[in-house]
Amino acid sequence: MEDIHPQLKEFIVDYCTKYRIQKIDPCSLNLDTSIDLDLDIVDIEIDLFIAEFAEQFKVDQSKFSWYKYGYPTGSASVKVIKAVFGYKSQWVKRLSHRIYKPRFRVSNLQDAVNTGKLI
Repeated sequence: MEDIHPQLKEFIVDYCTKYRIQKIDPCSLNLDTSIDLDLDIVDIEIDLFIAEFAEQFKVDQSKFSWYKYGYPTGSASVKVIKAVFGYKSQWVKRLSHRIYKPRFRVSNLQDAVNTGKLI
């Protein structure tokens, strides 16, 4: 399995720290990590995240559209489950994935870094 680009990993950790989204362990990030479910970057924050990502990595986002992925809005049920049980247990992650299907993953960002275009 391919590893995450080190600057991409650093960008995600710095972004979450800067905007106090949640504390992230850099070792736990992988290409299958969901931006909207695992990192909890949804709604207007996701647009800011994409804009900063495109600016830092000089990625063309002119053809990017949420129609391909579906706009990540988050889930109130998942937020309650995370608040009550945390998000470290595997059963909580499986239940969260059943309630809310992740739409945007780190692998999409990795592809954009490699190709120079966010599609």
